[in-house]
Amino acid sequence: MILANVRGRLRAQDLLVVALALARGDAARRSRLERVMLEEGPDRLLDDPDLLEALVALRTLVVPSPALFAYVAVRHTLRIAGVDDRMLADYLAALVLEFGDHDRAARIRRTDDETYRYLVDMVEDLTALDDAGERAFLLRVHLGNYSLWLAGLFPDYIAARRSRRGGPDLPYYDALGRQGYRLAAEHRLADHFGVAPIYRTAAERFPTLRVAFNRLSDRVFFPNVRTTEKILRNL
Repeated sequence: MILANVRGRLRAQDLLVVALALARGDAARRSRLERVMLEEGPDRLLDDPDLLEALVALRTLVVPSPALFAYVAVRHTLRIAGVDDRMLADYLAALVLEFGDHDRAARIRRTDDETYRYLVDMVEDLTALDDAGERAFLLRVHLGNYSLWLAGLFPDYIAARRSRRGGPDLPYYDALGRQGYRLAAEHRLADHFGVAPIYRTAAERFPTLRVAFNRLSDRVFFPNVRTTEKILRNL
């Protein structure tokens, strides 16, 4: 199960990379930034508007860890979209890291034998499951997660599949993603694991989150890809 724990994975080396990136070669500034982190904690610097660009621009042997880069990229992109929710950013950073590992995006948990490539298959299975069971909970969560992952980070794939095969459009993913997170938030296990508030916010803000992930895809993960759909999205 994906939890909001990426920020908690950051280590001292990650925070040194933050100071190094923001200092941009100025030793005195780096010393001041390190002192700020010691006195105030890391959040002020992790939220610095220049940090994401600074991490991308690093040209040293020291590079940001996957956890650091994912958290900063997601957190900053959400803040630009008007979503200033640190816990939600932490969760969605964990989603990006988890789903980026092999075929994890197609499974409701890492070790599950069943794979899902289409949202309609998840919806069909949900209707046949005991609503109170663990699998029903995980499938509800996965409906939200997979909708955001696919429509958020791979909108050009959605557009191409729609053009070639008449597949669903982005609002379809918004609707089912919102439904998945809403149903997950209502499940008893969401409260048990302390994730109900995250799912509720994700359901309420799903279209905004999806558009923010489109921005993350276009400008950070796939900056050199050029498609008609991408040009239209960024007008």
